[in-house]
Amino acid sequence: MSLRHLVISAAVMAVVAGAARAETIKVGVTPGPHAQILEAVKPIAAKNGLDIQIIEFTDYVVPNAALDAGDLQANSFQNQPYLDNQKADRGYKIDTVGFTVNFPMGVYSKKYKSWDAVPQGATLSIPNDPTNGGRVLLLLQDKGVLKLKPGVGFKPTVADIVDNPRKFKIVEVDAAQTARTLDDVDAAGINTNYATQAGLDPVKDAILREDPKGPYVNILVVRSADKDKPWVKLLVQSYQTPEIRDFVLAKFKGAVLPAW
Repeated sequence: MSLRHLVISAAVMAVVAGAARAETIKVGVTPGPHAQILEAVKPIAAKNGLDIQIIEFTDYVVPNAALDAGDLQANSFQNQPYLDNQKADRGYKIDTVGFTVNFPMGVYSKKYKSWDAVPQGATLSIPNDPTNGGRVLLLLQDKGVLKLKPGVGFKPTVADIVDNPRKFKIVEVDAAQTARTLDDVDAAGINTNYATQAGLDPVKDAILREDPKGPYVNILVVRSADKDKPWVKLLVQSYQTPEIRDFVLAKFKGAVLPAW
């Protein structure tokens, strides 16, 4: 066999060996930015020998159940307080392996162009889970709108309101439905991914917006039994790249912020 044939054979064998080592994983996301970012991660991961299959879920509950059950290998949609709450309530054996992005929570209105214009006695809708609903309540407290019991932490509920001087009526709905309530309420606290799905611009349209710093950074999560596997490191490294940072900043223009 000639030297040329030997070189070609070696190259073919390297490609075959690389393909054999490639690992396929299913990663759960919610529609919108999380899915869009992971689509950008996918070709970077492929170069690292990791084939990502993106599975979209329309709510915040099923992705953790599917991960814990082994139907997914990872998910990318939630923040640490939400994960902690899910693990405490449901006993999931799943863990954080890396930071992704931050989505500052916003309050939106179709009826009023500014927060100051929202009248006394207005009706506000907020997510009905303690983490995301609690974010809205903490945002309202931060803006001096209401007061919560001392020491409520990151998961206050409506029952923790101790002072509501403007007598707002607060209605709790599923997080995925908050944007749809805008025709029926005066204002709504909406997660960024659901706001963008509804055609809202989190930077321009929010009449109140959360400080982007804080505990609500989103995370990559895997099963506890998998967290030390080589593909987990590849997934995190593929996500936390300069290319993905640039993509997030260019694509979302401040509505979504890199957190690594």
